[in-house]
Amino acid sequence: MMKGTGSNLLPALTPVASAVASSGAGTLSVPPGYPDHDAQRIADRQNQTARAGYAERQSPAALLPRIVIVGAGFGGLTCARALRHARAALTIIDQRNFNLFQPLLYQVATAALSPADISMPIRRILQRQRNARVILGHVEAIDPLTRRIFLSGSDQKVAYDYLVIATGARHAYFGHEEWEPFAPGLKDIEDATEIRRRVLEAFERAEVEAGADERRRLLSFIIIGAGPTGVEMAGAIAELAKSELAMPYRSIHGQRARIVLIEAGQQILPTFPPSLAAKATRSLEGLGVEVRTGAKVEGCDAGGIIAAGQCIEARTLIWAAGVQASAAARWLGIDADHAGRIHVGPDLSLPGDRDIFVIGDTATVPWRDGKNVPGIAPAAKQEGAYVAGLLLRRLSGKRAFPAFRYRHQGDLATIGRKSAVVSFGRLRLSGWFAWLLWGAVHIFFLIGFRNRALVALNWLWAYWTHEHGAGLITGGTHPHARHARGSTAPGGDS
Repeated sequence: MMKGTGSNLLPALTPVASAVASSGAGTLSVPPGYPDHDAQRIADRQNQTARAGYAERQSPAALLPRIVIVGAGFGGLTCARALRHARAALTIIDQRNFNLFQPLLYQVATAALSPADISMPIRRILQRQRNARVILGHVEAIDPLTRRIFLSGSDQKVAYDYLVIATGARHAYFGHEEWEPFAPGLKDIEDATEIRRRVLEAFERAEVEAGADERRRLLSFIIIGAGPTGVEMAGAIAELAKSELAMPYRSIHGQRARIVLIEAGQQILPTFPPSLAAKATRSLEGLGVEVRTGAKVEGCDAGGIIAAGQCIEARTLIWAAGVQASAAARWLGIDADHAGRIHVGPDLSLPGDRDIFVIGDTATVPWRDGKNVPGIAPAAKQEGAYVAGLLLRRLSGKRAFPAFRYRHQGDLATIGRKSAVVSFGRLRLSGWFAWLLWGAVHIFFLIGFRNRALVALNWLWAYWTHEHGAGLITGGTHPHARHARGSTAPGGDS
């Protein structure tokens, strides 16, 4: 029986069922212990069931407040786990059956880790949480009036009393969606394995390429966007290229790859202090990465890019420049900002509907100095924990709850296997010690002992042997890649 839930409800339900059996349909009382906020909803469900003649078979769980969390990323999963002792029926909906540790996704894309190292099935994570169930599905629409969630591809509708939307974001191309086939972003495992395939396949194609110009293009890699993801990707590709070109290739052995990091702003890592950004630039340049700031991308296709009026040729492009929120605003039929994010109130609820909460990359949450809460994992986890605490208070009959307050815990970015930059308020670190701290933080936040152990062992092996993972090219040629190869560079030769 569910801890603190079903066992306490059975004494209350017994007289309810007896009353219905003896008198037929009628007005039922709410089990003791529920706050006024939930009482009317529970009473309505009891009365509907009684009129249908099924009250004697109604389970205790059917009378509990229904909390539905859409999205099992950092925010959604934190919220779900914090509600493990709630007197509520908890449902988690996600279009994938696993939780993904996105900060290390770039290491899958560069053959340092496998997808299984940074992911875990949602059901396994919540297997001991008796008040939770998991539904694999894709949300098509949400009706706040009837409090129903509609899933695509089925007639299934999920009812809720409280709804938490934590559906994350995808990469955005600032109105140039036609660039996506040529410069894939990095937000899920499919993106990572596709980028890995393109990178490793570039070396294989260069090995058999007779033309020097085309071989140069194949050994050129452009990363667009110099936030933490772009910086980490550039450093990882630089080290991967160095190790790959030291392998027993015949034609390209000993040659150098060209890695170019493009940033529209005036410094890389724009959220970091300028001193740390400068150190990160020097570390990247030490790995052979060309860093170009103040270079806005104006064109992009299979042959390369045009940035700041200059054509840079490369066959492998990677996009790390922007994000777009999920379709949650469309599901709800409400307005959103330019990035698709939903404006929320001080308690992270929708204005006008205090039973729907939006957290993580899907929400616009004011912070300080006119800025919004950044779309990073620690922020999503804080928001998830906050909403869980608010719901627990409301379920216990307590109304007052302070507004959400984000506490920025710092910024971290790694450059290759021996260097990183870390900013924790006044504490600023760089170099090898910062890299150790970066690794410890990421291992700590991984879910599951097995994943922590595997990632730590992989990193130790790579550090001491200077070897990457297996470097397997898996999956067929992506349709977008096939299309891209038939195109020409913007303003340049194919």
